[in-house]
Amino acid sequence: MSIMVKQAPISEKEMIAEAEKALADISRIRDGVGRVIFGQESVVERTLVALLAGGHALLVGVPGLAKTKLVETLGVVLGLDSNRIQFTPDLMPSDILGSEVLEQNEGGKRSFRFIPGPIFAQLLMADEINRASPRTQSALLQSMQEYHVTVAGARHDLPSPFHVLATQNPLEQEGTYPLPEAQLDRFLMQIDILYPEIEAERRILLETTGVEDAKAQNVLNPERLKEIQALIRRMPVPESVVDAILKLVRSARPGQGNVDADKHIAWGPGPRASQALTLCARARALYDGRLAPSIDDIHALAEPVLQHRMALTFAARAEGMTVRDVIAGLVKAQG
Repeated sequence: MSIMVKQAPISEKEMIAEAEKALADISRIRDGVGRVIFGQESVVERTLVALLAGGHALLVGVPGLAKTKLVETLGVVLGLDSNRIQFTPDLMPSDILGSEVLEQNEGGKRSFRFIPGPIFAQLLMADEINRASPRTQSALLQSMQEYHVTVAGARHDLPSPFHVLATQNPLEQEGTYPLPEAQLDRFLMQIDILYPEIEAERRILLETTGVEDAKAQNVLNPERLKEIQALIRRMPVPESVVDAILKLVRSARPGQGNVDADKHIAWGPGPRASQALTLCARARALYDGRLAPSIDDIHALAEPVLQHRMALTFAARAEGMTVRDVIAGLVKAQG
């Protein structure tokens, strides 16, 4: 038995035809990104899965791992209207959202005019988001969830599609502010970027220290991206996968009868995590050329989808445990 999102019915033949077209487009996207970003296949996959699922992603890693380069490349390859905001401690909410200015016409009549901020883009790069104050970080909350902003009581809709790809340096570094939990929950995935493998780093050395760097090329347009996102939402989800998602997410909450969870987890993921797992599992399946997600997709996505939606108890942290350790234990327990 499978569960489908309530939309216009589509035959299996039509689904296969649409999936084959989407696969060809996804292959061109991967090739386009691969010309500029060397190695980091897992990072590229997870970031693309987040975009194909229609969500936002938080890229976490130390400086110099091409986080900003990846976001810039995706903007070009996907044909999205992109803006970049460099987050700093003195950045104000109006610097992101925009503001109203008082103007006077030739007749002397005065009126306010809204000047949009850089958030009015299809792809917003929030560079080093954890360097801004929590007040400024929170300016993104409404836009990331509701896809519009409110300034001076007036609603302003954002372009479609709208995605936020934020980069963040580890919180242990000086001059950073932890993101509010409510904002973290708006990110579909937290993607940790590790150091590249030696062969990838060798290629980086050889290909980026010459006279010319590789340039990203556009292969898609926003309308086609929206069509692929709609297709992903129409993909069937087997009942067994739905059960696996519910079981995993609920096992990550204290007070559900799991002794280890009660001991190690202070607070766990809410229903938004289940929604994120469902969407990302569909997107990952299509990314791999499959028409329906499997339980393996859930296990592979558990860490990036859940880790920023959980907090450990003091006792767990004192024992040297990390959120990744706890998630790995939950996945292993699920089998």
